[in-house]
Amino acid sequence: MHLALHHARAAELRAEADAHRLAAGAGRPADLRTRLGWTLVEVGLRLAAAPRNAAAVSQAVP
Repeated sequence: MHLALHHARAAELRAEADAHRLAAGAGRPADLRTRLGWTLVEVGLRLAAAPRNAAAVSQAVP
């Protein structure tokens, strides 16, 4: 009886591990989406900061 329960639990754990691997594999596009999003935020911040820096430089030069 103990061995039968052991085999049943081992099969359940294998199924959970397979499900976890599939879920982890599906999460990778979200990582790419997150990196792309933060890259766009960084580019936007640099573009927003550029006019202030350019104006400061043009005012400093007579």
